[in-house]
Parts: sequence; structure tokens; C-alpha cells
Amino acid sequence: MTASVHQAEHLLFFVLLQLIIMIGAARLLNSLFRRLGQPGVIGEIVAGLMLGPSLFGHFFPDVSAQIFGTGASPPIAILSQIGLILLMFQIGTDFEFGHLKAARNRRATLTVAVASICVPLALGLIIGEASAPILAPSIDPLTYSLFLGVALAITAVPILGRILREYGLNQTEIGVVAISAAAINDVVGWILLAGVSAYATARFSSLQMGLQLGGLVVLMVALWVVLRPLAGYLLRKLPIRDAELPPNLMAIVLCLIFALAIWTFQLGIFAIFGGFAGGLLFHRHPAFVEAWRRQVGQFVLVFFLPIFFTFTGLRTNILGLASATDLEWLAIVLAAAILGKIIPVYLGGRMAGFSHHESTILGSLMNTRALMELIVLNIGFDLGFIPQNVFTIMVIMAVVTTVMTGPLLKVLLPRAGHRIPVGIEA
Repeated sequence: MTASVHQAEHLLFFVLLQLIIMIGAARLLNSLFRRLGQPGVIGEIVAGLMLGPSLFGHFFPDVSAQIFGTGASPPIAILSQIGLILLMFQIGTDFEFGHLKAARNRRATLTVAVASICVPLALGLIIGEASAPILAPSIDPLTYSLFLGVALAITAVPILGRILREYGLNQTEIGVVAISAAAINDVVGWILLAGVSAYATARFSSLQMGLQLGGLVVLMVALWVVLRPLAGYLLRKLPIRDAELPPNLMAIVLCLIFALAIWTFQLGIFAIFGGFAGGLLFHRHPAFVEAWRRQVGQFVLVFFLPIFFTFTGLRTNILGLASATDLEWLAIVLAAAILGKIIPVYLGGRMAGFSHHESTILGSLMNTRALMELIVLNIGFDLGFIPQNVFTIMVIMAVVTTVMTGPLLKVLLPRAGHRIPVGIEA
């Protein structure tokens, strides 16, 4: 018993030490990147990468091994997944499709959404098929290519929303179209990812895949017919008062989130989809969304999100891309990711009646990937359908495509007649 208690205390010591480092580094880099005119979450992603073998683990391997071990410890991995489930719930609650009711925005939104999905998806499939024999010779080429396609097609709604608010674009027509198109983009992306995950984990058994798809259909019906009305009933019985969530309501919602996560996990499409589905049940209730964001959401962002970024960073070794082949494919992926988003969205914007500069802004906004991209990549990596070097290449792509959004906006917005808010001009 004494040895067991000592072992538990020893594990707790290192987990607490890891949490102090993760949260402290994330906050520090968050503040630094905000001062540089970048979204704070990019600083948090960079902090996670710096704590891994790309920097800290490279220059101080013994100290890194002592603190983090050879990789993320089981407690950190579990905390990371719980945080993602809660984060995906929050992302689900933030989805807003009300702007699509406006006729003048509908055509532009759908045109931009289709352009931002189809072209990057096709490019990802092409790159996957071409690179599979070189970068992933032991992995099923189709599944590998599908994951690359989804990864290139994704747009990060949470980060895009922050960027729109910071640059005062959230109430403009460009902002409305961008966030609505990104919402459609992500919904389609998650559906595609769920399908790819089901296909990948079915081990090519048509019966197993059929059962998984059938389970997805049952889940969707249950969400719409049973759980959607239940969410409304709960909020009527346990209403939000003084912008505070009743403790009983919070407990019920948490149990619902985790139950949906178990359901999607059993379907073989990862527990985080359950969190996202739960969020969609509540997104029509703004009082709940605001109260949840204030009481629970801030804790999720400050505590859980740095854990996920460090979990990703410990798996990413940027210095490991040493061969000319890896660097060549990195350049190809970056070019395909950037041009495959900006050019089709630009053309879609022009078709919808936007000016040259406005369409370029739309393309730059839709090129933002960040957090959502990392979630997709971790799923592919955990399933074993993205090898280590490709995982690193795609993480770099996610960071680059998001970091470039701010500088592009500072150049493009004045040309389109939009004023850059005070405080982020530099």
C-alpha cells in the first residue's frame, strides 16, 4: 500500500509539474503573439511545439525526458481528450447559420463554401496518391489520401471568428459570408472525417462499415428527434438566471456530452464527435451559450487547450524534416494548401459579386486552419494513417496558413476600404 501511494504521489508530482509548464508557457506565448498582432491561440500552438522535440527536447533532451518522458504520459493524454470533447461542444454551440436566411448572402456563402471544400479536397487526394509510395509506403493509399484531403479542406471556425472580431469584420458582409461558409465547410469536413474514420477503423469490412454508418444515422435521428427537444425542455425547466448556469443544468449537460462521446467512440469515429454533436443541440439558445462560455469555456481554453497543444507538440519534431524529399513535399503541401484555398474562394467571391480586393480577403480568411487542422491530424495519427513525417509537415502547414492571415489582412483591408482597428496596425 505504501509503495502504491508513493508511486501515485510521484506520478501526481510530474503531472502537476507538466501542467504548470504547459499552462504557463501557453499564457506567455498567447500574450506575446497578441502583441505581435496574431491570434493568441497561435502562440499557444507554438508553445506546445517548443516544449516538444522541435526545441526543448532537442536542446535539453535529458531534462525533457525527466519532465515529459519519451512522450505524453497517460494522464496528459486523457486530459487532452477530455479537453477536446469539451472544446468541440463549445465549437458546436458557436455555430450560427442564421446569416444564411439573408438572400443576398446565401449565394455567396454557398459558392465560397463549395469552392473552399472541393478544390482543397481534390488536391489533397492527388497529393496523397502521389506521395503515398514515398512518404507512407506501409499505409493504405486511399485512407491516407482521404485524410490529407480532409486536412487541406478544413477551415478553423473558432480562430476565424476571433480574427473577424479583432479586425472589426464580424458585422460586415465579408465577415458574415466568411464565417457562414467556414461553418458549412467545417460541418461537411466533420462529416467527411467521420466517414473516413469509420471506413479506416472498419478494417475494410463492408459489414462493420455498414454497422458504423447505420449507427451514425441512428445518432443523427436521435439528436434531431429526441435530444434537440430535450435540450429545449431542460432550459425551460432549469432556466439561466443572472447569466449563470444552474449547477444541476451544468451537471446534466456534462453527463450528456460524455454520453454522446461514448456513443461516437463506440461507433469508431472518436469521442470528440460526441462533444461536437452535443454543442449543436444548444447552439440555438444564446443565453445558455453565453453563460457556458463564461463559466466553463474560459476554463477549457486556459486549462485544457494548452494540454492538447503540448500533446501535439510532443509528437511533432520539426527538426526531423531533414531530408530533401521531406522538404520538397512540405513545399508542395504548403503551395497546395494556400493556393487551393485562396484561388477557388477568390473565384467564388467574384462569381458572387464581390470586388477583387474583397474576394482576396475572403480567400485569405478561409485559408485559416489552426486548431481544427490539429484535431484532424491527431485523429489520423492516432489511427495510424498519417506517418510521423507527414504529421509534422501538416502541423507546419496548419501554423503557416493561420499565421499568414493577419499580415495579409493588414495589406488587403485598406485596399478594400476597411479601416484596421487601433492596436493591431503594426
